[in-house]
Amino acid sequence: MGEDRDAAVEAHYDAYPYPARDPKDEAARLIEGSPSRFDELAHFVFAGAAPKPFRALVAGGGAGDAAIMLAQHMADRDWEGEVVWLDLSKPARDVAEARAAARGLANIRFVSGSLLEARAHVGDGFDYVDCCGVLHHLDDPEAGLAALVDVLKPTGGAGVMVYGALGRRGVYEMQALAEALAPHDIAPADRLAAGRKLFQALPPTNWLKRNPFVRDHLDGGDAGFYDLLLHARDRAYTVPEFYKLVRTSGLDVVSFIEPIFYRPETYLKDPALRARLAALAPEAGAAMAEQAAGFMTKHIAYLAPAARAGSAAARPSDPALTPVLRDGNGPALADAARAGRLSVRHMGLELAPPTPKLAPAILRRVDGRASLGEIHQSIQASDAALDWPRFQASFEALFECLNGLNLMWLRR
Repeated sequence: MGEDRDAAVEAHYDAYPYPARDPKDEAARLIEGSPSRFDELAHFVFAGAAPKPFRALVAGGGAGDAAIMLAQHMADRDWEGEVVWLDLSKPARDVAEARAAARGLANIRFVSGSLLEARAHVGDGFDYVDCCGVLHHLDDPEAGLAALVDVLKPTGGAGVMVYGALGRRGVYEMQALAEALAPHDIAPADRLAAGRKLFQALPPTNWLKRNPFVRDHLDGGDAGFYDLLLHARDRAYTVPEFYKLVRTSGLDVVSFIEPIFYRPETYLKDPALRARLAALAPEAGAAMAEQAAGFMTKHIAYLAPAARAGSAAARPSDPALTPVLRDGNGPALADAARAGRLSVRHMGLELAPPTPKLAPAILRRVDGRASLGEIHQSIQASDAALDWPRFQASFEALFECLNGLNLMWLRR
C-alpha cells in the first residue's frame, strides 16, 4: 500500500509540479516567504550570526521557491556557501534550474533523489535544512525528519512547514470523497477532471466551501487544486502533534512563525484569563493559541537541537546587535507607531499591539546597519537622560511587538 501511494505521489508531482512557476517571472520579482529568509533564519537559528561559509539543504525543493530565495539572499550579501536542492521530481527540477539560470545564480547545486536517503545523495555537514511542505506527505514523517537531522551539524538547525489540522477543515473530507470517486491510482489528468467536477457539485454548506482560510484550489491553478484536494498522501498536525514529531529527532521548537499568533494572550484580552496564562509552558500556550485562532492552515517553525533550542534565537540585550526590518522601511513603521499602536490584519483578525513611546525615534534609525548601541547614542544626543537600561526596556517592548509579527530580526 505504501509503495502504491509513493507511485501516486511521484506521478502527481511529475504531472503538476508544485507550486506552478514560470522562470520568465524571475525578471519581475523574487518570491520570498518563511521559513528560510536569510536574516530571519540567522536570527532564529544562529542568534543573529549565520556561519561563513554557509551550507543549506532544501529537502523536497519542488519548483524552487526556497532554494532560489535563499541563494539570492546569499548572493546579494556576497555570503560564501551553497544551497543544495534535493527532490525526486525531474519536471520540478527543470523549473527550478531554469529559474536559477534566469537569475544567474551559481551557488545552487541540484541533486535528484529522496530526502529519506539525504546522506547518500548530498553528504552531511549542513548548517541548515529547509523542509517546507514535505514531511506531511511522507509515509513515515519521523524517518524523514531523522534523515535530515542526520546531515545537520550539531550547531545547525532547520526551518520546516507542515499542515495545521484545525485550519484545514473541509480539506480532508473532500480528499476522502475524491478518493472514493476518483482513486489515486488513475491517471492524474483524469483525477483532476473528476475532482473539479466534484468540487463544483459540493453544496454551499460543505465545510470546504465555508472555509475561507484555504485557497489553493481557487487561486493555485491545476497544481494548487491537485496538491490541496487530490493528494494521495497528506496529513496535518495540531501543535502538540507537531512538538511530538519534532522531538522524535532530538530537535525542539525555537519559534513558530509568526510568533504572535502562537501566544494565547493575542486572543484572550480579559485580565483574569490572561493572568492564568503566565504559568503556561510555550508548548501549552501555543496549543491554546491554535485552538483559539482557528485559522492556522500550516505551522512554520524554526528548530534546533534540544540542548540549544532555548538559546538559538537572538535576544535584544546586546548593544552590538543590529536590528533588521523585514521590509526595510523604518520611517513608514515609525509613522504607523506614532499613535502608540500598530494596526495589523491577518486572516480576518484585527490586532493593535501596543508600542512604546520611543518606538518612532527608534524605528527612524533602523536601517539594517546601525547597531542598538549606535541607535541609543543617536537618540541620547537629544535626550541626555536616556540611559542604556531605559533604552533597552523600550527597545525590548518594541522588539516583542515587531518580532512577534515577524517584521524585525537581530543580526550580529
